[in-house]
Amino acid sequence: MISEEILHKAKTWLTDVFDAQTKKEIQTLIDTNPEELNESFYKNLEFGTGGMRGIMGVGTNRINKYTLGKNTQGLSNYLKKSFPSEDLKVVIAYDCRNNSKELAKVVADVFAANGIKVFLFSDLRTTPELSFSVRHLNCQCGIVLTASHNPPEYNGYKVYWKDGGQIVPPQDNEIISEIESLSFDAINFNADENNIEYIDTEVDEAFINASVENGSFNALGKNDFSIVFTSLHGTSITAIPEVLKRAGYKNVHIVEEQKVPNGDFPTVKSPNPEEPAALELALKKADETNADMVIGTDPDSDRLGIAVRDNDGKMVLLNGNQTMVLMTRFLLDKWKNSDRINGNQFIASTIVSTPMMKALAKGYHVEYKEALTGFKWIAKMVKDYPMQEFIGGGEESFGFMVGDFVRDKDAVTASLLACEIAADAKAKGSSFYKELLKCYEEFGLYREKLISLTKKGISGADEIKQMMIDLRENPIKTIDSSKVHYVEDYQSGTRLNLFTGDKESIDIPSSNVLIYYTEDGTKIAARPSGTEPKIKFYFSVKGILDKVADYDNEVEKLDKKIERIVTELNLS
Repeated sequence: MISEEILHKAKTWLTDVFDAQTKKEIQTLIDTNPEELNESFYKNLEFGTGGMRGIMGVGTNRINKYTLGKNTQGLSNYLKKSFPSEDLKVVIAYDCRNNSKELAKVVADVFAANGIKVFLFSDLRTTPELSFSVRHLNCQCGIVLTASHNPPEYNGYKVYWKDGGQIVPPQDNEIISEIESLSFDAINFNADENNIEYIDTEVDEAFINASVENGSFNALGKNDFSIVFTSLHGTSITAIPEVLKRAGYKNVHIVEEQKVPNGDFPTVKSPNPEEPAALELALKKADETNADMVIGTDPDSDRLGIAVRDNDGKMVLLNGNQTMVLMTRFLLDKWKNSDRINGNQFIASTIVSTPMMKALAKGYHVEYKEALTGFKWIAKMVKDYPMQEFIGGGEESFGFMVGDFVRDKDAVTASLLACEIAADAKAKGSSFYKELLKCYEEFGLYREKLISLTKKGISGADEIKQMMIDLRENPIKTIDSSKVHYVEDYQSGTRLNLFTGDKESIDIPSSNVLIYYTEDGTKIAARPSGTEPKIKFYFSVKGILDKVADYDNEVEKLDKKIERIVTELNLS
């Protein structure tokens, strides 16, 4: 059954504002597929933590030339209001996804039709290079067409501002208001091709040189260090092999089956390095070549997954918290050893990432700043605190940023950094894995787990909403027999001490996130995703590692603790 409201919205897409193919597809949905029609029109796509992502297709709740065209027309209007006396310039990149190249040209056309200069990459490029290019080309804005690690049917549209970071308040809401004030017939698709300039090697060279400069630390042992790299059919093939080569790494084995960019991602169920299955081919090649490290990146090359050899010589996958902690520790050591730490530096992470980052900051006498999930908030810190030096930081979802030359998570430079850490450690009789255990020995043993529940469509969104309501109205009092001490509600911006009843404000923008902290150091966060139909639960438990030899036993205890908590919360 199609509601009158949905039918009315759909029929507006049968007018002459829309092309013949679109009208044909809409009429087919009206005639034969009311459920899909409803999903396509029940809402407008919205900006989330990573921009706007959605399933490709016709309708207001889908990625297509009209939804992206409307966004771009609204953004064009907003740019003219924001920079009335400047020559406007934007740079556009796109990844390997189906239709990305065509949609990028649509976006370029709308900007060009509005008299805005467009730098359009001639072929697919990484998201980090797009972020870098905004400032390198002195643009007011940047766009990348990507859906990151989402399934093949998705695409998306990330907006970057003149600082190279993704849009944040107040720009995001102001842009959304500008977009929502428009009708589809207001889109100007009639490009002035003179306003479009195709770019490639010159910008590539600048980005690659900057990546090598920021990610290299004169590591020893490069000739004796072997790497297996997979781009998972994505864009990183355009950058990471060259960056590693220029940094001096000669033993790089590329997974050939996943080398060619392909939006269907034929060899993996999900092109997400957070999923162990995505790196199966790379792990197999690592065993065949006796490699020291495996690196895999997502389609737009902002996330990286790493596998290294443990103390028994077996390849093990590390999670995002583990790689973030060791990368940050390495950078802090380099800054400390060169006498660059003077109290004016900071590292950063997100509210759902490991608390170990705070312990590292304390140990090295630098400031720790914490942000909402999404790297745009870390980039905002760099912009908001120009008098402080940003050393590096990351988030649990396999993202890391080295310095501030890129203002988003950057798998290109982070991949090089990981190799520098591992090669240098190996040359000194250690390893990436052993250095991580030493870190746990010094700063405490932290263990994390993520459970992500997918709830698709309208009913799924309602279910996620109700889960968060239930958690607020019936707050958890104990977790694994440990009393809950604090509850942070980022929607209301409050931190409640359950022992004293005291409530204080949280100086972080509002977001639909709840975090529980117990007496014994356990942390649990609940957060609906801003870009996917999911609700995520993040678990962190803490122990003590007296000596590295005890690691396996202590980890087993913490893993069992997490299992008990998951069962207790009925999430297993």
